[in-house]
Amino acid sequence: MLLNCHTYYSFKYGALSVEEFLKEVSSGGYSTVALTDINNTSACIEFTRRADEFNIHPVIGIDFRNGVQQQFVGIARNNEGFRELNEFLSSHLHEKMDFDPVAPNFKNAFVIYPFSSSDKKLKENEFLGVSPEDLKKLPFTKWKNDQGKLVILQSSTFRNKKDYNLHRLLRAIDNNTLLSKLPDSEQASPGDIYLTKTELLVIYSEFPEIIKNTGQLLNKCSLDFHFGENKNKRFYTGSDEEDFKLLKKECLKGLKYRYKNPDKQVLERLDKELKVIKELNFCSYFLINWDLVNYARMNNYFYVGRGSGANSLVAYLLLITNVDPIELDLYFERFINPYRTSPPDFDIDFSWVDRDDVTRYIFEKYGYDKAVLLGTYITYNHKSAFREIGKVFGLPDEEIVELQKNPDPRQANEYGKWVIQYSSYISGFPSHCSIHASGILITEKPVSYYTATELLPKGFPSTQFDMHIAEDAGLHKFDILSQRGLGKIKDSLEIIKENKGIEIDINDVKRFKNDSISQNLLRQGKAIGCFYIESPAMRMLLTKLRAGDYKSLVAASSIIRPGVASSGMMREYILRFQDQERREKAKQALPELYKILEDTYGVMVYQEDVIKVAHYFAGLTLDEADVLRRGMSWKFRQRNEFWKVKERFFENCRAKRYKDSTISEIWKQIESFANYAFAKGHSASYAVESFQALFLKAYYPLEYLTATLNNGGGFYGISLYVHEARLHGAQIEAPCVNKSDWLNRIEGKTIYLGIGFLHQLESETGEKLLQERSRAGNFLSLKDFVSRVQISLEQLIILIRIGAFRFTGINKKKLLWDAHYLLGHSKKTKTEPTLFNPEVKDFKLPELWKHELEDAFDEIELLGFPLISPFRILKNENLPGTTSRELPQKINNIVEIVGYLIHRKPTRTNKGEVMYFGTWIDREGQWIDTVHFPPSLKKYPFYGPGCYTIRGKVVDEFGFISIEVDSIERLENRNLDN
Repeated sequence: MLLNCHTYYSFKYGALSVEEFLKEVSSGGYSTVALTDINNTSACIEFTRRADEFNIHPVIGIDFRNGVQQQFVGIARNNEGFRELNEFLSSHLHEKMDFDPVAPNFKNAFVIYPFSSSDKKLKENEFLGVSPEDLKKLPFTKWKNDQGKLVILQSSTFRNKKDYNLHRLLRAIDNNTLLSKLPDSEQASPGDIYLTKTELLVIYSEFPEIIKNTGQLLNKCSLDFHFGENKNKRFYTGSDEEDFKLLKKECLKGLKYRYKNPDKQVLERLDKELKVIKELNFCSYFLINWDLVNYARMNNYFYVGRGSGANSLVAYLLLITNVDPIELDLYFERFINPYRTSPPDFDIDFSWVDRDDVTRYIFEKYGYDKAVLLGTYITYNHKSAFREIGKVFGLPDEEIVELQKNPDPRQANEYGKWVIQYSSYISGFPSHCSIHASGILITEKPVSYYTATELLPKGFPSTQFDMHIAEDAGLHKFDILSQRGLGKIKDSLEIIKENKGIEIDINDVKRFKNDSISQNLLRQGKAIGCFYIESPAMRMLLTKLRAGDYKSLVAASSIIRPGVASSGMMREYILRFQDQERREKAKQALPELYKILEDTYGVMVYQEDVIKVAHYFAGLTLDEADVLRRGMSWKFRQRNEFWKVKERFFENCRAKRYKDSTISEIWKQIESFANYAFAKGHSASYAVESFQALFLKAYYPLEYLTATLNNGGGFYGISLYVHEARLHGAQIEAPCVNKSDWLNRIEGKTIYLGIGFLHQLESETGEKLLQERSRAGNFLSLKDFVSRVQISLEQLIILIRIGAFRFTGINKKKLLWDAHYLLGHSKKTKTEPTLFNPEVKDFKLPELWKHELEDAFDEIELLGFPLISPFRILKNENLPGTTSRELPQKINNIVEIVGYLIHRKPTRTNKGEVMYFGTWIDREGQWIDTVHFPPSLKKYPFYGPGCYTIRGKVVDEFGFISIEVDSIERLENRNLDN
């Protein structure tokens, strides 16, 4: 009987989740209802999938509205009707068009107009909706004695007063207005509630024909999404047989490239993988990924394939990944097993400048009707809920911030209590659609069979559902990502070729992994700029593990992840690595578990370890183990199937007579993985990229660091990479109008910073400068520059102050004088060069005094950092002389040392108190690591960037040396007055 139901996917309008909606209509006595969210289909698949749990026959459609003004409701008779509705909605969303009050000619969908449209001439599939309020008007219309086209239209948006208040708050948020000023026209009628079936039938009891028409309409609707079936593109070539032939052919081709003499183990693994891939109909999935990387190689796009698919030999042979699963003994069942219904994950990273073109290729090759970006939702979190609710109640910003920090109703005024109460209600509500970071769907049937699409800023259509709903529907994503680490490697190869004349085969991975100089850099933690291994935490871990080879780095890449670290397993892994006796005790305590995880000393480190433990230790089937693995996602963990498997896990372990404490401890490890642990193949892919970067850094440090700067740096600020280049012998030059490009460039051992590094320089100015230099050659003087480049005085002053005209040999103050004369004190950009330019008079200026640090302070203002050591601008020169290299000789001693702050990371103690880890460099450019426990942090907090005197105790933990800080004091810089 309900034809117009809303969930909270009617963004900033509805108040119920899909589950709450199903509970409400089920308890209300309904067996069939239509879900019709406003201009949205986000909930349709989840509603259809779960309806059977609540004994509901699902009907779906769309409530087409301009703002809140209903034009008509479309209800799908079948899957074709849902496609029609989706395509109609998508076209309007893409073009941002209002809906006409008259529906198009749907062939497989019903249309219900609001009673206000009662003068319309209705087609066969069209009806007029009559709300309880409209019943009062019905006797006075032409429909009084002709009710064959009338149906019940009870709009259902909220259950009770609380929901109604929530609806009004959401409407005020949407209109960016105070709740007190929200007009009635922008909100639903208080009568738009979920009535029970009995209540509804009583209201319409005098209109049995309307009740009958409504039931008949609903009974004519039936959709089937065939949940559990793979709906990705079925064939790559046109048939299963041809797909398999092509896949096998390309694997055999790759076999010759990857292995000179493949042994029995390789051949048997290949046969096994191909057999399972064929049985599960995943051939096209592998071939599409192969097609993407082929396109990338043809266009000289560097990429890295990772994800669980990186455990696959087939992926290695197809050059999708550079991870050899035989070398690392990668677990086959993590990548694929006969019980798995979804294909393995492939995350393919491209340079941030190449990814958009790869995305374009996918849409153009596979069709804009069958390729789509995967959507997601922006939801209200704690802070945003408080901010939005606070705004509509008219609270000032400072009160909202205070409530965010201290949401205690006992300490709040009346409005504050309402904000706290209703913020908790909308926390987790979806606010609007967004785009998944990397997911793309490629479907067999048009996307419109499953969802309407949005056209968000990327310019490609995106689904109105997220990845979890996509998986439920049998739509499995391709992950196309971008990262700047690959941009560094790609640009390095080009710069090395240009500056050194050397070409490097970046896919010669064995050479990089076995290179002793690269391994030594890794062992010493000298990996600034190198992907994934340059952070302080990773440097600490690598030191403690004495990691210098590829396999050690593979383990470290997963151990550093939050899930492993937060469970205490990272520390346990380090302790077992360092202590043979501890390993033996662990082995004796649980020999079965240790045998399964022998490579990682009995500690769960990788995603597949969960599957191994669940399958071999707890006796779960492989498909149950995979449910457990998927349960690492918090979204999936909420589902019944996960909890059923959890019960089975405990039952099986008890049947094997393991202690309850042991079972609980192992389960805690599994839970702590959350969504963070890596598949081993994924970690290995990261390790390969790290070694590629290490090799380039080891042999071509200046070229690599130039590329690093051009790709925005890395974990640290830009100034550290400039400092690192200087340590490797580079001469760093400030931007120059004749030598610099927009990005940084290297010439021999000299790195010219790019003019794009000047924060206040407009890109238009830089573009004109470079175009003119390219057209007519280098600039001869300031006057020559001004005569050829359209520029404002303000922009010219920036170039002069940074020293961009130092080639003239004229000091900056004289050049500034000349600039004012040449541009006539105008602050506006000249529209065109003048025909008669004034000569620069040779003014006889008095000798202009220049402070020795004047250039450094200009650089700090214009670049964000000085090109000299930060220690040279300190006011006090009589400072402690201890250096980082002396610390190993001062273990357990109190020292004073001067450091320049590079990075600080907050964390919390077991008691919830804030503490910090600090990262610094000393005057020689070497690392200093500090630990700031709560007592010292409270007395001696950080006061922003700069140099500090650090006092504390030197400690050594497994070879990693740090200072436990007693006190820090920020040192004063000189200024231009002294």
